[in-house]
Amino acid sequence: MSDATLNVSVARKWQEAQDIYGFEFVDAEGGTLPPFSAGAHIDVHLPGGLIRQYSLCNDPASTQRYHIAVLRDENGRGGSRAIHDQVEQGDILKISAPRNHFPLAHGAPHHLLIAGGIGITPILCMADRLCRADEAFDLHYCTRSRERTAFFEHIAASPFSARAAFHFDDGAAAQRFDIAATLANAPAGSHLYVCGPRGFMDAVLAEARRQQWDETRLHYEFFGAVVEQSAADTAFQVRIASSGATIDVPAGCTVVDALSANGVEVLTSCEQGVCGTCLTRVIEGKPDHRDAYLTEEEQAAGDQFLPCCSRSLTPLLVLDL
Repeated sequence: MSDATLNVSVARKWQEAQDIYGFEFVDAEGGTLPPFSAGAHIDVHLPGGLIRQYSLCNDPASTQRYHIAVLRDENGRGGSRAIHDQVEQGDILKISAPRNHFPLAHGAPHHLLIAGGIGITPILCMADRLCRADEAFDLHYCTRSRERTAFFEHIAASPFSARAAFHFDDGAAAQRFDIAATLANAPAGSHLYVCGPRGFMDAVLAEARRQQWDETRLHYEFFGAVVEQSAADTAFQVRIASSGATIDVPAGCTVVDALSANGVEVLTSCEQGVCGTCLTRVIEGKPDHRDAYLTEEEQAAGDQFLPCCSRSLTPLLVLDL
């Protein structure tokens, strides 16, 4: 990740749904913002030194503003509470330029968009883009209740409203989301895009694989992950290739924390193995991957890992630092 940041002003803050606030950012100097593509996200530097990733959810045709929406998570790591409670209209924030690890596969015969909860943010941007490009798609949006459904009015009033289906956990049985049927009834060659809570995404992807969807047609982005820890975790060492320094990583300590304690700083952001900011090349040894960022093929190659969450299957990892 580049260290370059942009200064933006919070032009608007609004309550989008229960426990969800929307934010509009504009260039602090009144200029244009870098263009972005559907599925992109930005890093937002928050009060208290926190950095969090949020998907852009407005139509990517706009270069005057960025929109994000944030669900308040009382049990989270503080980012959502900080932006809800401490960021107000008129404030100046630092953000990164947009990056996209969740792009649309333009030219696919059909796109199946599935969102769970606040996972609607990149999916909404995709729907706006596909609609404007006149590409075939369907949108399924699953939430706990109508009151917790961000962008309900936007979608209901949009040109693609007839392609969108809402599924509320507290609604009638007939409108509940049927993962298997939705996937089975998708047009041939459809590409699937899913974003939402980890359990929701795992269920959708597991069903797609059970129905033998090709991996090249599965697109997904985790916006939060549970970093796996195990009582079986053991200590290991990492060696810094540039200096030869060898550092102990105790059980229960992340590689990033062990490095930091020894004066080696690795740029991090999410600290959950989701964003890829801390991606580090592995020269020797076999990583124990626990991230939600690398593909299975990239993990199998074993030549890079995310030290914020992953560990080692060998007594020593030599890192390109």
